[in-house]
Amino acid sequence: MTKSPYGFVRRAAPEPRRGVYELYWAFASRRQAAFEARLEGRQQPWSEDRILQTYKFCNVYRAGDRVSQYMIREVACREDPRLTAADRLFQIVAFRTFSRIATWQTLTQRLGGAPRLDHLRRGEFESALDMAKSAHGGLYTGAFILCANKAFGFDEKHRNHVALFKHMFLVDACDEKLLSASSLQAVVRLLETYPLIGPFMAYQIAIDLNYSDLMSFDENDYTQAGPGALRGLKKAFVSLGDFSPADTILWMVERQDEEFRRLGLSFNGLFGRKLHGIDCQGLFCELDKYCREAVPELTSARSRIKAKYASTGGDVSLFFPPRWKLPINRVMKAAYAVEYRDDGRRSKAVTGRGAAKHTAPAIKDLFS
Repeated sequence: MTKSPYGFVRRAAPEPRRGVYELYWAFASRRQAAFEARLEGRQQPWSEDRILQTYKFCNVYRAGDRVSQYMIREVACREDPRLTAADRLFQIVAFRTFSRIATWQTLTQRLGGAPRLDHLRRGEFESALDMAKSAHGGLYTGAFILCANKAFGFDEKHRNHVALFKHMFLVDACDEKLLSASSLQAVVRLLETYPLIGPFMAYQIAIDLNYSDLMSFDENDYTQAGPGALRGLKKAFVSLGDFSPADTILWMVERQDEEFRRLGLSFNGLFGRKLHGIDCQGLFCELDKYCREAVPELTSARSRIKAKYASTGGDVSLFFPPRWKLPINRVMKAAYAVEYRDDGRRSKAVTGRGAAKHTAPAIKDLFS
């Protein structure tokens, strides 16, 4: 019998799929090492792993990804004496709904600052969205699957979302309910009650809200597997036993030190911060993608990795929630493309130190 992260006694623990389970930890080690190599100012390649060199993968830590970095610095933690707590909550919910930096930048330019509830109330927020849509040809990221029904009767998706924000913050006092929530799970459950916010989007918004100084819940108090993570879980485990997907993710959080040590993998965390539930959840999504190349015999609804790596073309000054007490303003330099010949060797010289070294086992070794 084993004890789950929630304290329940479970009779059957998850049964790892030999090799793929180990690949979860190997991927985390390699991807984080690539992050550290780039932070140190090295040029590409940041990893000897050809799959990581070729395809786009999210950071091991959700807070380190480009959009989350923008969210933390420019939305959740930005100092602005004009803002009320309700304004801040509205901004975080709205930003995550679109999850597109260009949309937010256009909004702030048109409104003369970050959107506030007064802008929403007077219709200025909706007008600025119209301008952003015209300028960019769209408002939303493709990273999340959003509920796209006409919940408020409009043909255009963004008008339904504007109506949602009005209902949440101008009618239903959602801000007061959020500020009185007793746990991260309670925040998620509250958000799930609103139209157009599905369970996984509610969890993502809750994590964003928790970056601000308005909430301070432990990210390991609650987690929820998204569609990609569910596919990754099926690949990493033969069976989850009596554990739910959320139980299994938190089980991985608890085992991280033991597994990195057992497998001889280097993992320094995010400036010493350990993996939390949201990070281990995301890693299962990235494992699903990685396995499409590394272990193609593990079929799923998706058979290839759609996005190849490409530089975003700008430096990123890292910023994290102040209460985490992590180093801030460490600059992630812009990447420069490196071309490869068919034999795998670089066809262009690259300055700087070489690729990060790994002690992680090769894929073939994981299955031997």
